[in-house]
Amino acid sequence: MEKMIIQITSGKGPAECCRVVACVQSLLMKDAKIKGIDLQVLDSKAGVLNRTLLSVALMATGNNLTAFIAEWKGTIQWIAQSPYRKYHKRKNWFVGISAFDVQSLLQWNLKDVKIETCRSSGPGGQNVNKVETAVRGTHLPSGIQVMAMDSRSQLENKKLCLERLRNKLLVWQAEQLMLQQQDLWQEHNVLERGNPVKTIKADLF
Repeated sequence: MEKMIIQITSGKGPAECCRVVACVQSLLMKDAKIKGIDLQVLDSKAGVLNRTLLSVALMATGNNLTAFIAEWKGTIQWIAQSPYRKYHKRKNWFVGISAFDVQSLLQWNLKDVKIETCRSSGPGGQNVNKVETAVRGTHLPSGIQVMAMDSRSQLENKKLCLERLRNKLLVWQAEQLMLQQQDLWQEHNVLERGNPVKTIKADLF
């Protein structure tokens, strides 16, 4: 079973491109479902306007992921009238899709993780604060922290904490690679507009 992180980004594009990111995510998830690939959202950065995304990171799990991502990886061209600027002449919007193999990306060592227990906060009356069931995990090299207090079991919370920390670290590492790529793009119009891997013509409303 293969695992890959897929990132969709608007680069430095306008709101229309951020809307395309959300639309492409929806299409990607539908395509994955048809092909028996599990696709879960790891992280997303909301755009300024409703239903827009600056970027989204997805975890893909399944077989033949290389063939699946080959249909999407690169520049996606979306042809549509702007849903935000009624008389805007531009109708071509571009987003970028990148994919990273989890095994080559992940630098994960439990020795780099500091686990601390603390008292849960929230509903539950006096019983909540009597036992330190909440767990905070810190990945020391990156400084990334997560908290788990879902369960009344400290052991369960520790498992959840480590899983969330690992996923967050994956996203962070993928983002570092994406930042390197975005530095190469510099401006949104440096995206390979002339050679999109996929062209979609549909409304953005």
